[in-house]
Parts: sequence; structure tokens; C-alpha cells
Amino acid sequence: MTMTIRVAHLYGDLMNTYGDIGNILALQYYAKQIGVEVTSDIVSLEQDFNADDYDFAVFGGGQDYEQSVVAKDLQNKKDELIKFIEAGKPLVAVCGGYQMLGKYYVDAAGQKLPGIHAMDHYTEQQDNHRFIGNVLIQNEVTGQKYHGFENHQGITFLGKDEHPLGKVLKGYGNNGEDGTEGAVHKNTIGTYFHGPIMARNGNLAKHMMFKALETKYPETDFSKMKEKVKTYEY
Repeated sequence: MTMTIRVAHLYGDLMNTYGDIGNILALQYYAKQIGVEVTSDIVSLEQDFNADDYDFAVFGGGQDYEQSVVAKDLQNKKDELIKFIEAGKPLVAVCGGYQMLGKYYVDAAGQKLPGIHAMDHYTEQQDNHRFIGNVLIQNEVTGQKYHGFENHQGITFLGKDEHPLGKVLKGYGNNGEDGTEGAVHKNTIGTYFHGPIMARNGNLAKHMMFKALETKYPETDFSKMKEKVKTYEY
């Protein structure tokens, strides 16, 4: 039997400004090495999201207008998304998607928009300034370094029940103050890394892929499969 990973690309038609679909392409690339099939669906405005239908989710970044539209619609998917996250299914949320999983974010016009409280961070805004440039962080749990590109006006502060994806070695990260980048809760990652993050950081893509497989197929020993996956860092 062929193993499968079903991916929900949340608002992939609206929240894909920086090519965050590349995270799905990277997942497909590494899954192919071990004979795992990856399928994806765009789940967008006025469409239901059912946590049981998917094994992996990607939620990208977008422009302020699109993000304001998505923020309203996202409230209708709140319960199922929290169910998905709390079940330990992997989700990669980038920039705007990252912000909307938290308590709230303040947009460029100063409007405070609610998140879905799936994670405990919150996002304020800088006045007439953006964080732009290459970023390098180190995951303090695994020791791995991740490369990316950031372009955000929002400044995010972590809350309880989440820890940073990594310590900033170069760039600004979440807020330019506390040396953190991204947030991790269970198997959900929020980050400001474009690039996209899974395409540039193969070890992270591999880690997230096997989290999806281990959650879906808990009786399977994946140790030999993990040895077969050859990853690339850019």
C-alpha cells in the first residue's frame, strides 16, 4: 500500500505572495524519495476545513488587504484548525499565516484584527519600518541552522505553550529585540522565513514530513526510510 500525505494549502490562492507553495513542492520532492504520495488542495474563502481530511497544512503570507479578508473567514475554520494542531498534525505557517494563528495582529493601518488563538503569540506593528533581509537562526533543540529571507512590518512576541523555532544569528526575527525567530507549538511551526523555508532547509522539511507520517501511521517504523532521504540546504 502506498503511503500518502494529504496537504491543505490554506488560502493558497490569496496567501502565496512570496511563493510559499514551495513548501509543498519541497514536501513532494522529499516524499518521492521514499515512495510516499503527496496530494494537496487549496482550502480558501467560504470553504470548510475538516481536520480529519488532512495530514499536513501550509498557511502562507500575503498582502495586507488579502490578509484582512482571510482573517475574517479564518474564524469559521477556527475550531477545526485548533483540532488539527492539537492532534499533533504538522502545520507550517509563514508571515501572515503565522500572525493569524496567534491572539491578534495589528495591520499597517493600525487596525487590530483577531487571530484564532491556536497559539499564544501576538503581533504589533512598527511605525514606518520593516524588517527586510536574509536571516540565519539556530534551533536550540537540534542544533540545526536554518536560512531564510524576511520581509515584515509586524513584530511578534511569544506567549506560553510555545517556544521559538530558533535563536537569531543574523537578521531580526520575531521582533528585533529578544533574539527569537518563529514559534513552535506541538508540530506547528510559525515563522517569518520565506525562501520558502522548507525548500531552503531540507532537514526541516524532512523532520516535518516524518512528523506527518508518524502521526498518520503510528504503527510504522520509519527509521530505515529516514536514512534514505537525502536533504539539501540552500
